[in-house]
Amino acid sequence: MILLYTSPGCASCRKAKQWLKQNDMQFVEKNIFTTLLKENEIKYLLQRTDNGTEDIISTRSKAFQALNCTLEDLSTSQLVDFIQHNPSVLKRPIIINENSFMVGYDDDEITAFVPSHLRALSDRSCTASCPNYNICGRLRKEEVD
Repeated sequence: MILLYTSPGCASCRKAKQWLKQNDMQFVEKNIFTTLLKENEIKYLLQRTDNGTEDIISTRSKAFQALNCTLEDLSTSQLVDFIQHNPSVLKRPIIINENSFMVGYDDDEITAFVPSHLRALSDRSCTASCPNYNICGRLRKEEVD
């Protein structure tokens, strides 16, 4: 299952949500301002990042700037508490499932949420007889070469 962490008024969140719907991907949307993020949920998000807290925390946000400290100055429990009380510090959208984790919206990276068996089926079904082969088939061939 895909979890989509969003906020109202976020254009990237709307793009991610629209892409998931257009591609018939089942997801659960969590508005970070109306859903209290639990401690274990925040810790899980932090564990899934490649580069740690910088991946999901906006250090330029007003709430973070008001702290007058760095991310390294905060213990894990302090950081979790801070996020719970200031969800606006989270970068958005955050898209996560068992295998993939993405912050923000990127047209290419979001395809990682398409199950591998469907990506393989798509690769096999695009042959020279496909009306779109001139576009996608050639690109796939160039990627392999």
